[in-house]
Amino acid sequence: MKYNLTDLRLFIAIAECQSLTHGAERAFLAPSSASHRIKMLEASLGTVLLHRRSRGVELTRAGEIFLRHARQVFARLEQMHSDLAPFAEGVQGHVRLWANTHAIHSYLPNDLAAFLAEHPQVSVNLEEHTSADILAGVARGDAEIGIVAGYDDYQDVDLVPYRADRLVLITAPGHRLAAAGSLAFAQVIGEPFVMLHAGSAIHTFTMNTASNMGSHLNVRVQVNSFEAVCRMVAAGVGVGLVPREAVKLSGRQPVSIIELADSWAQRDLKICTSSKAPVSSFARALIDHLLAE
Repeated sequence: MKYNLTDLRLFIAIAECQSLTHGAERAFLAPSSASHRIKMLEASLGTVLLHRRSRGVELTRAGEIFLRHARQVFARLEQMHSDLAPFAEGVQGHVRLWANTHAIHSYLPNDLAAFLAEHPQVSVNLEEHTSADILAGVARGDAEIGIVAGYDDYQDVDLVPYRADRLVLITAPGHRLAAAGSLAFAQVIGEPFVMLHAGSAIHTFTMNTASNMGSHLNVRVQVNSFEAVCRMVAAGVGVGLVPREAVKLSGRQPVSIIELADSWAQRDLKICTSSKAPVSSFARALIDHLLAE
């Protein structure tokens, strides 16, 4: 298959404009040249990507798949440029750090700010993943350092304690459950919940926990931060499941804290690294800093 970035850029423009003529204009090509390039592209792939209509073009199923991958190519190129940019600016080290929602929202902002202030020559690529994905990623070498919760051991990965914390249930002060000292998750699973957005590590964990119990959560609102969860809960929108530290960091939100009796509620954070490959000196410096905090 022979195609280049110009062909991919042209195809994306045509697909988004739903017009070969307008797409060619966006790609700064003559319509005849654009048409020829698309025909050559289809010939090299051995399939039709566009249906030519009287009022424009329509993607075939193959065209939809090709469009998705073409966009991913440019997204990866942008990520590559972003990852390499710090080196052009004099950064000498780069650390790949994967962490779960709790660590990113609670502890890492201050810890990373202090570390980067002390090490201006280092950049950190931080990504949010579930703990299971983090462990697998560290074992594969996709990340040098991971921060996870709920695991004591994992094949090919070393774990050391980072922070101790626990998931708690929060309600509005006037909620009927507000005075309960401790409850099992099964006792509140039917309540309307305020949660972090779908795709966040704690959202995935909570939904999977409910599913394993044979239930489905009634998610009333999804937000983008633990502080927003606390504010929504304080306003009476629903109940929330958050780390205790997140309640402290949310400010003076009037919420009631109820202990969860479930053993999995203890969500101590741990730093994980590969047991098969040594970390870089920059990653070791970051680990030492996190453990010293």
